[in-house]
Amino acid sequence: MYEAIYDRPVTAGEALPFALPGWIACAPFEEYLEMTIEEAGAGRAVLTMPFRVKHAQGKGLMHGGAVTSLGDTAVAMAIKSLLPVDTNFVTTELSLKFHAAVVGGGLKAVATAEQLDERSFKGVAELFDLQGVKVATFTALFKIPRSKA
Repeated sequence: MYEAIYDRPVTAGEALPFALPGWIACAPFEEYLEMTIEEAGAGRAVLTMPFRVKHAQGKGLMHGGAVTSLGDTAVAMAIKSLLPVDTNFVTTELSLKFHAAVVGGGLKAVATAEQLDERSFKGVAELFDLQGVKVATFTALFKIPRSKA
């Protein structure tokens, strides 16, 4: 969907060169990594991502940044399922604990989110390889920015 504009610059203060097709949808970066939203609703989301050469680090394992991106996106979709459309929120803190290397196939992220207070959310995503082995646990905090008055 976005491939034709991957190389366009994004400039502060100018309109974005893309629009999401829906509230719960992949953005250009997520599409580039080939993430798929399998389901999202009621504070839960399931996303998948294949393991292609573009996801590899120098020794042929899936790059930690790709694993982290899938976890972050999965939690974000779980949070979006709890919020009104177009609510702005950002990741403020994240961590990833690796349990096993991803050596091929792909990943599945199963994420849950909970609201901590009026503006804060916590999310956890467990990431599994295609054989069902848990390869990582992603945790993050998200915040809805204060309204500018």
